[in-house]
Amino acid sequence: MRVLDASAFIREHAVDGPTATVPGVREELTQRSVYRFDALSGGGMRVHAPSDTSLDRVRRAATESGDREVLSETDVSLVAAALDLDATLVTDDYAMQNVASRLDVPVESIEREGITEERAWRFQCTGCGRTFDDDADRCPICGSELTRKR
Repeated sequence: MRVLDASAFIREHAVDGPTATVPGVREELTQRSVYRFDALSGGGMRVHAPSDTSLDRVRRAATESGDREVLSETDVSLVAAALDLDATLVTDDYAMQNVASRLDVPVESIEREGITEERAWRFQCTGCGRTFDDDADRCPICGSELTRKR
């Protein structure tokens, strides 16, 4: 079983065997890729709503890796669906691949080379240079902006 991200529909990625996705993916698609989504849905692709347990696991893993702020709820749902279905996640999104790797979810990339290592992110103040585990709009010490750092 493969769980398909929006990029699989946009890039017309060919997949053999059973497929699934989440409802939010269709909302990310336009024009021709919507037709491909509908055709695969009509042809047996499963549209899966992930369990709350898996959603919570993905959110925790994304927070621990520092990827939570860059993942949409649809991204979180896709990784959670792959967990629920014991499936391979099909995506080119590096943040999703990073979180999936933390959860031992296999990943298949579409056009880009997949990640080669898991990354943990921290947040660094652009003013005073201090680093923090949690993301915030501003540094609690000097008030400058924080940027995401490896």
